[in-house]
Amino acid sequence: MHGRKIDSLALDNYQRAARVILANHLVTRTYPDRIALPLIRRWATELREDLAELFGYRLEVTETTARVFPIIDRLDAGKPARTPADRLFDRRRYAYLALSIAALGRAGDQITLSELADQVAAYAGRVEGLELSTDRAADRDAFVDAVGWLTHRGALTLADGDAGGWASDPEAGEALYDIDRPVVFALFRPPRALQHLHSVRGLLTEEATGTSGSTHAADLARRVRRTLVERPVVYLDDLTPAERPVLGQDRIVADVEMFTGLKAERRAEGVALIDTSGRLSDIRFPSTGTLAQVGLLLAGEIADRVLDIDNPLEWRTGAPDAGEALAAQLDGAIPESTVFAPLADLRALDDFGTQPDSTSDDEAEEPVELTYPLIESAWVRETVQALADRYGATFAAQWQADVPGLTTEVVALLERLRLVRTVDDGLLVLPALARYRGAVVTVRTKRTEELFVTAADTYGSDGTGTEGN
Repeated sequence: MHGRKIDSLALDNYQRAARVILANHLVTRTYPDRIALPLIRRWATELREDLAELFGYRLEVTETTARVFPIIDRLDAGKPARTPADRLFDRRRYAYLALSIAALGRAGDQITLSELADQVAAYAGRVEGLELSTDRAADRDAFVDAVGWLTHRGALTLADGDAGGWASDPEAGEALYDIDRPVVFALFRPPRALQHLHSVRGLLTEEATGTSGSTHAADLARRVRRTLVERPVVYLDDLTPAERPVLGQDRIVADVEMFTGLKAERRAEGVALIDTSGRLSDIRFPSTGTLAQVGLLLAGEIADRVLDIDNPLEWRTGAPDAGEALAAQLDGAIPESTVFAPLADLRALDDFGTQPDSTSDDEAEEPVELTYPLIESAWVRETVQALADRYGATFAAQWQADVPGLTTEVVALLERLRLVRTVDDGLLVLPALARYRGAVVTVRTKRTEELFVTAADTYGSDGTGTEGN
């Protein structure tokens, strides 16, 4: 591994480059910032070899782009696309984004927003249940959000005009964009032809096909390392029986620490990498803003409730894996008419690369069913309402009048952080939430728009929020 061979004075710079490429997967001249691409290019050779050795990832670096092609072991709904205003993409925006990339792949060096909209509208008309009508403001807004996503990543650069003006009135407004073709081509590179797949699971990695024990052991090690850098917390029950002993090996975790510069926090239930740099995590927590602040308050209240021996909670086995539920939803949306049946049916192996009726090593041992405290939905609603009654004057205006919406968003945040898991009648409390028990809250009286002092003042300079644990 190159990290061990790099001079100590340059190691921090190399680890910063590793965090940037792992966090973004696509780096361009302007995304995520203007210093990222030169940093990646500086360490391209070392990064390429270490990413392949540790994770099985492939890195391509050109003058204008750096693109890592990850191997996905499990579906994860925790990293959705977002608008420039940080709103989650819905189905329509995802569809417009995909069709925009297809249209740009056939375009020249420039395109107007109205021309791109016409092409996407033509494509959308061929998809059952999808339409882009420029006469509807909601369609225009969704389309502009998709274009904004591409612009933020450097696939498009505004040369003239204003997308907002077009969204308000397409007859009066217009925008002209330069197209960065290498970025467009780097954005969508699926590992397999989508027309050959009956299931989204076919986009996941295949199991190792080697027969030697050393080959299988190396594959297991890479899978565990991938999980460590892709998830905020890795619980033992997230892993297959074959992977769990690997997570306990000091060398596996040390390799990831050396490569990323992060520190691992080990507990009996699993491992979390603590990112004090803020360059690997897509969510900083604790953080500023109403959602993060209320999330921390709610986490503290939940931790206290779990520890209340006078009112014991029900304990329940874990909910079905969220990735499996997501896979079922996505598979249900695949129109069978688009699947190229001859190739799909003639495949000797299923989408995971194993015989459909065979039993893999990972299934040879039944997983241990763990139980977790259950917090009822009514208690969560009442607690957030009580927090709003106490601190509501310091909340952002949009949440002061929408406590139910605030509750939904805060719970979603805690679930993305893998602190809770949603079930039909409440929340299962996951072990990592305990690190936020006893958090100290300070309300500034001179600046009522703020709920907390800075993270450094309240939680310590590392920003990990561990004070009071």
